[in-house]
Amino acid sequence: MKLLSTLLFLCLLLAFTSGAPAQEPTEPESTQAALPDRCSGIEFDAIVPDEKGRTFFFKGSHLWKGYEGDAQPSTNFFKELDDIHGIGHVDAAFRMHNPENSNDHDHIYFFQDDKVFSYYNESLEEGYPKTIQEDFQGVPSHLGAAVECPKTECKSDSVLFFKGQDVYVYDIPTKAVKTKSWTHLPNCTSALRWLEHFYCFHGHNFTRFHPVTGQVTGNYPKDARNFFMRCDKGFGHGHGYKRPKCSDIKLDAITTDDTGKTYFFAGPIYMRLDTARDGLHAFPIKRSWREVASGVDAVFSYTDRMYMIKNDKVYIYRGDAHYTLIEGYPKTLKEELNIEGKVDAAFVCPSEDTVYVIQGRSLRAIDLSATPRVVLRDLPLPLSNIDAAHCSSDGIKLYQGGVYFEYATPMLLTASRIAPQPQNLPAQQFGCEE
Repeated sequence: MKLLSTLLFLCLLLAFTSGAPAQEPTEPESTQAALPDRCSGIEFDAIVPDEKGRTFFFKGSHLWKGYEGDAQPSTNFFKELDDIHGIGHVDAAFRMHNPENSNDHDHIYFFQDDKVFSYYNESLEEGYPKTIQEDFQGVPSHLGAAVECPKTECKSDSVLFFKGQDVYVYDIPTKAVKTKSWTHLPNCTSALRWLEHFYCFHGHNFTRFHPVTGQVTGNYPKDARNFFMRCDKGFGHGHGYKRPKCSDIKLDAITTDDTGKTYFFAGPIYMRLDTARDGLHAFPIKRSWREVASGVDAVFSYTDRMYMIKNDKVYIYRGDAHYTLIEGYPKTLKEELNIEGKVDAAFVCPSEDTVYVIQGRSLRAIDLSATPRVVLRDLPLPLSNIDAAHCSSDGIKLYQGGVYFEYATPMLLTASRIAPQPQNLPAQQFGCEE
C-alpha cells in the first residue's frame, strides 16, 4: 500500500512539474504585493506553449512560465508586447501547427484588439504586428481565446478562434473559415491543447471539449487550481507532496509507439512522454485503456498497435488519436503468442518483427510476422525479478525496482553470464530523490 501511494504521488508530481523550468527571478520584495496570484482564482487572458514546450499563462501585463512560481512582467519574455506597442495584455494566443510550412510552424501568435503578433524564440517576427485580417482573413477582432488543432484531431490542420459562444474554425491549408455556435460551452477567455485534449478556461475553472463537435463529456467545469498549477493554499495535486526515493519506484512496463511517444506504466496509472520539450505527464490507465484499468504485467508496441499483457490475456489496441481495442480481443497468451505462464516484461526493438518476452530467467523470442506465432528461441537470462524492459536505438534497459541494467543488443543480453553494474533511475526524469 505504501508503494502504491508513493507511485501515485510520484505520478501526480510528474504530471505538473516534470519538464517545468526552474522558477525565474521575481521582482523586488517591495513590489510583490502588486503581482497577480493565480492561486487566488483569477481568469487567464491566454494560455500557450512555445516551441520549447514551456507553457505561458497570461494575465494583464504579467505571465507565469510553467505550472509553479510567481508572476513576471510579460516583457521579460516578449518585450514588444508592451515596450514598443503598449498593448499591456493579450486577448488570445496559440502555437501554430503547420509542419508543411517551416516559416510559421511552432510560432506563437498573440492577438490584441485587431492586431496579431508572431513570435519565435521570444523574438518578434519581421513585419509584425499586422492586422488580424492580413494573416487570418475572416477571423474577428477582440477575440476571447484561440487554440491549434492538428489534422490528427481535426479534419485538417486548423485553428479554433473563440468569441463569445461563436467558434471560428480557420483551415490552415485553404485559409477558409467556418463559423460554429457552441452555446453549451462557457465563454472561453483562454484555451489550451494538451496531449490531444482541448480545454476551455473560464473564470478559475476549465471545461474539456471535443475540438470538432464541441461536445463535453464528463463532470465539468473543474477548478484549474487543482490541475494546471501548484498551489500552497489547499489546491493542486501537489499540495503537501513529499518526493519519494528513487529506490522506492517500481515500473510495470515501458514502450514506445510508432509515433515516438513513450509510455511508462506503474500500477493503475501511466506516464506519457511525447517529446523532451513537452515533459512527462501522468494519467489513470482507464482514461485510455479502460479494459486494463487496474494495471498491466507487460506492454510492447508493434507497427501501429499496442499489445498489453495482463494475467494470461493479451489486449491489442489500434493506435490513433485514442487507442481502440481491436475486435475479438482479449485473447489468451497461448492463442496470441503461443506461450503460457506469467509474463514479467516484453519489448520489441526498432524495425524488428520479434518480441522478446521475459518470464523469470527465460527470454523467449517470438516471430510477430508469423501466423500463428512462432517461438524462435528460448534463452537464459543473467537476471531475475525483472519488472519492465524497453528497447530503443540506444540499446536495451531492464528495470528492477529503482535500478536498471543496460545491454547493447538482445544477443549480448542472453550471452552475458554476469549482470552489468546497475544504474539508478535518473532523478530528474522521474521526479524522485536519489
